[in-house]
Amino acid sequence: MRIRFTKMQGAGNDFVVLDETRGRLGLTREHYRQLADRHFGVGADQILTVRPSPAAGIDFEYVIHNADGGEVEQCGNGARCFVRFVRDKGLTERDSLRVRTLSGVIEPRLNADGRVTVDMGAPIFTPAEVPFDDRGLAPRRDGGWQTWPVEVQGLSVPLAMLSMGNPHAVQVVADVDTAPVHTQGPLVENHARFPNRVNAGYMQVVDRGRIRLRVWERGVGETLACGTGACAAVVAGIRLGLLDSRVDVETRGGVLTIEWAGEGRPVSMTGPAVTVFEGEINLQD
Repeated sequence: MRIRFTKMQGAGNDFVVLDETRGRLGLTREHYRQLADRHFGVGADQILTVRPSPAAGIDFEYVIHNADGGEVEQCGNGARCFVRFVRDKGLTERDSLRVRTLSGVIEPRLNADGRVTVDMGAPIFTPAEVPFDDRGLAPRRDGGWQTWPVEVQGLSVPLAMLSMGNPHAVQVVADVDTAPVHTQGPLVENHARFPNRVNAGYMQVVDRGRIRLRVWERGVGETLACGTGACAAVVAGIRLGLLDSRVDVETRGGVLTIEWAGEGRPVSMTGPAVTVFEGEINLQD
């Protein structure tokens, strides 16, 4: 099977983008893994698929597969690349869109400076909706909010739990450069208390308007940036009393700006979206 693709990146979080607005490609989980493979495929953290409007009042459908081939609910950096793609390909002339994802409708907007702002919706804090199994655990008061003591390799790790359309467990660390992202991250991702697995975020607070962040993404591993992870970290930091309402998030791939006005309000994320190259690839059946 020979297909066309576009390679894009947002703050170093890289994607293969596919156009299914004229018809489905019929890809399998193995095909998505082939596309994401950095040695035998194109190479990507996620595969993004553009599909036509599924309902009135919606411009497009946005489908996301991780590097392991599994479909996931949300990808913030990918949403920015999605907007850049549909504009550059002439699929729309609008700067602001309503796009349906597996977790609901998001509203990305192309700015005059070329960056893209995405309304990521309101965060979810109810454990069962993250989802997080809190049975037998008691939360600990932390700042103006709470963390949950989750046992990882015999250690009690304080995690702030929330969903940004996908599940996140955020912890505050003294230095992201020495944080146990690659050793502890996979254990948190696959912990039994997360029935859908979880993205593990490691946040270093520099000051009230700036953090450094690394994220171990479920089904991918550490990425250079994670948009929903940046949103989750800032929301957690605000609720813990550590951050103001507008925060620059320094990832290893670039800077994202996150804004949140408080519970019940949507999170806004602004950052770059860049096309890297286009091509064709033969996928093995």
